[in-house]
This record gives sequence, structure tokens and C-alpha cells, in this order.
Amino acid sequence: MPRNTLNSLGFAKPESDTRVVVAMSGGVDSSVVAAMLSREGYDVVGVTLQLYDHGAALAKKGACCAGADIHDARRVAEDLGFPHYVLDYENIFKDAVIDEFADAYLAGSTPVPCIRCNERVKFQDLLATAKDLGADCMATGHYIQRKTGENGPELHRAADYERDQSYFLFSTTPAQLDYLRFPLGHLESKAETRALAAEFGLAVADKPDSQDICFVPNGSYADVIEKLRPGAAEPGDIVDQAGKVLGRHKGVLRYTIGQRRGLGIGGGDPLYVIKLDADKRQVVVGPPEALKTRAVTLKEINWLGDAPISDAPAQGHEILVKVRSTRPPIPARLFPSGDGTAHVELLQAEAGVSPGQACVFYAPEGSRVLGGGWIFD
Repeated sequence: MPRNTLNSLGFAKPESDTRVVVAMSGGVDSSVVAAMLSREGYDVVGVTLQLYDHGAALAKKGACCAGADIHDARRVAEDLGFPHYVLDYENIFKDAVIDEFADAYLAGSTPVPCIRCNERVKFQDLLATAKDLGADCMATGHYIQRKTGENGPELHRAADYERDQSYFLFSTTPAQLDYLRFPLGHLESKAETRALAAEFGLAVADKPDSQDICFVPNGSYADVIEKLRPGAAEPGDIVDQAGKVLGRHKGVLRYTIGQRRGLGIGGGDPLYVIKLDADKRQVVVGPPEALKTRAVTLKEINWLGDAPISDAPAQGHEILVKVRSTRPPIPARLFPSGDGTAHVELLQAEAGVSPGQACVFYAPEGSRVLGGGWIFD
């Protein structure tokens, strides 16, 4: 390589002298990243995290970081001829992700454990391990882009907005972004990823995508929480906005904001869950218009803009926001409050905004991700 020429990972040295740790979940995405970088000649080291009881997960398809998925990651590494390590992070994962997940649900919030896993485990503890292994960077199979801007690395949405994972990566800090690489973010579709997997001869080329939360069997949050917090599913009243009792429920943790089905209070106009009051053990229901809001309060702000977030004009930062992972970005104004908190005014009402979810910031034009925060009011 000519002097001062950067390789595909952004380093001015040969690929063979560039060590990259690949976070391998055992799925097709991270396996393709490992194969791609290995073929390019990089010094690849694969690392897989065992995050929860793999004995209970062996028969669970569509998970990650346990059982058969660890075996799949190891097999890819063996076939491609690079070292692979499995790290037992069960205790870290329980303390940093699972316990908060359970407590948040019991408090009437709707948590997003995948964000906390990226924030507190993969991009913190695993990233530190990658540095201990002497790696120049760490690569993952996330669908998001890292681009170099005038002021350093920037986070951008994936080229394929249908696969974009920026909502789950908003809390990536500038220091972490400097070290991370996302080789799949520029691909136009998942079909391209699977085609690459087939080209590389990977056994996981046709493996189904992971579904739901990895440690929640069959999507039953309540079952997991009851196991973690025995006696948590205490019954209570289903009430309207005026406090009138309409029925009984079997535990606040079994409901989410915006839910309509399964309330057991049929008859009359459709009613939706608009609030969960854990202290009073009440599920509050109301008409669909009661779900809509134009004001959101945030905490734990992570800002990725060029200028400090405090340099907001009087009318606030003009941004786009996503208040749910499945919703498109909508226009909003951001007013920082200091101490890592902020107030967001949505320019159009949004339904189903729930404490515990993330509010992710985007530039008004283009694909840049500007950070985000956690909804608490």
C-alpha cells in the first residue's frame, strides 16, 4: 500500500498489520463482516459474548449470544481460519441490562434492553476487551453508517432505511464511534448480505434473523419478569381517565402504552392503554386521541452534533426525531435543559409515546444521527 493511503477501515497501514475485533453473534450479519474483513487480509479476531443461560436457549431459534449461536460463530471462525474467543458476560449482562429491564416494567415503563446492551455491554466492556487485545478497531454487523465529517466521525442511518438500526445505537458516544466500524451500513438490502454470505460459503447464509429480545423466550416479557421478580404480577384496577373502575388486570407488567386488545373491557368505543401507574397498580385507558402528545421530556442525553447542545437558538435545535423504533422520523424542536436533560416539542402529535423508550435525534436533512435521550415524562 502506498504511504499515506488509507485502507478500507481508515488506517494508513497494510491490512495485515491492522487488527480488528469482530463482535460475532452467530448470525449472518456479523459472520459476513468477519468473512469480508478476513478476505481483505485484515488481522481478524472474532469475539462472541455469552450473555445468558445458554442451556435454556439451545432450542430457541432466532436468539443471539447463546447456545447454538455461539457454535455457529465458532464454526465461521474455524472455516475462515482466524482466532475466536467466547467471553462469559452473563453476570455483567444481568446487572447492566436484565435487572433494569425487569425493574422498568414493574415501574410502568416500556424499556428497550437492546439499546442498553449496546451501550453498557457491547460498546463498553467488549470494546475495552478489543483494546486489550491490541485491536485498532472493533467491527459489528449493525446496519448503520460511520462517515468522516469535518469534525471527525459521524453516525448516519443505514443506506437501507428498512434495516436501519440507528434507533438502537443513539447512545454511541463520540469516543466509541471513533473506534467502531460498521461494514454493512452501505448495503442497499439484506439480500445483498445473504448473497455475500453465500459467496463466502458461510454455513449461516440462510439462517433466520434474530427476533424479539434475546433473553425473552417466545416474546413473553411477563413470564421473564415474574421469574426475576417473584410476586411482581399483582392484580389491580383498569380505570378510565376520571378514575372510574372498568375492570381488573393481572399485573401492570402485562400491558404496554397503546395496547387495545386483551383488556377484557369490551363494549362501547375502543379504549387504549394510555398510562401505567405502577404505584397505584392501575392501568389507565382512554380514547385514541388521549394517546397523542406533542411534548416529550428526556434524560441521559447523548449528543453527536458538531456544536455543543447548549448552543441552541431561542427556538431550539431544529431536528427530526423517532419516538418509537417502528415510526419514521418527524419534525421537532429540541430545547436542552442542562444536566443531561432536554425538552422536545413535536411539530405534529405522535401516539404511543411511552416512558422508557428512546427519542432519537436526526438532522433535518440527510441521514446524520445526532444522538438522543430516554423518555421519562
